[in-house]
Amino acid sequence: MSSSRNTFRLRVKAARRNLRGAAKIVRALVSTDHPLLAHIIPMRRCNLACKYCNEFDDVSKPVPLETMFERVDKLAKLGTSVVTISGGEPLLHPELDDIIARIRKHGMVPGMITNGYLLVPDRIQRLNRAGLEWLQISIDNVTPDDVSKKSLKVLDKKLQMLAEHAEFHVNINSVVGSGIKNPQDALTIGKRALELGFSSTIGIIHDGSGQLQPLDGEEQRIYHEMKNLEKRSFTRINGFQDNIAEGKANNWRCRAGARYLYICEDGLVHYCSQQRGYPGTPLEKYSVADIRREFVTEKPCAPHCTVSCVHQVSTVDRWRAPQHPAPTAPVRSEAGELVQIK
Repeated sequence: MSSSRNTFRLRVKAARRNLRGAAKIVRALVSTDHPLLAHIIPMRRCNLACKYCNEFDDVSKPVPLETMFERVDKLAKLGTSVVTISGGEPLLHPELDDIIARIRKHGMVPGMITNGYLLVPDRIQRLNRAGLEWLQISIDNVTPDDVSKKSLKVLDKKLQMLAEHAEFHVNINSVVGSGIKNPQDALTIGKRALELGFSSTIGIIHDGSGQLQPLDGEEQRIYHEMKNLEKRSFTRINGFQDNIAEGKANNWRCRAGARYLYICEDGLVHYCSQQRGYPGTPLEKYSVADIRREFVTEKPCAPHCTVSCVHQVSTVDRWRAPQHPAPTAPVRSEAGELVQIK
């Protein structure tokens, strides 16, 4: 296929992808009774061991395909718009392509977060055929160190392969914050991503316990310079990070458990990757009643939350209902005492 024809085809695919995204947003504005984004974990095991990460192990087996199908089907039944596959390292799952295809079959948008190590041209082509819509790689440094091996030096050839073969959107996320020795690496990574035709974003990394560490002066400088580079950002809904960079709290309404679901390898619904255990309800039992409850449930972790995807999906409903339920009129108990129903 000629280069011009291939470029035209990719532009058409991108336009269709953008139209689907716009339709999902319109639907979200009409109704709050469905998740906008779900993270699903088919594989907790990872081939790397980044010191700041608390989302992997080196022993877990892949979730069986039929179990993954059941979970995808349930997300579709709940009306989920976008399903992001992450881990661990999702590319270690031997039947990942079938999971992606199942998501597409239901009309949901499939995405993936990967460390990129296992990408080769044939694997990228298989992701194209499966119907993957977008992929994100987070690159932590230019040269690998004892904190992270997700480096530009190691992954640049993988990025070149993606630029040549991927028919899905690619975003490269660089990071500043806890454990990153050379914050200026983020600029090098971001500029390389744009050079290859990808979008580029910057994230503020948490420490190994999932907690925020405010940025120092140099890290803040790099952070703001990177923000100026985000001309073709994967998402521009990231203003909350400005407060995080300075260690300030954000005043917002977290819709985790309602607009955003994190489904672990055991099939339980959690608020996010950093709040595993809450509410801890099996996905197969999750209902619209759960979504409505969590939509108005205040999350104590919200002021210093660093989880971008939760902030982003919650922004859609920022103008809507208060974070906590309004109290109802008092009633009397059987003993005749006034009680407040909450």
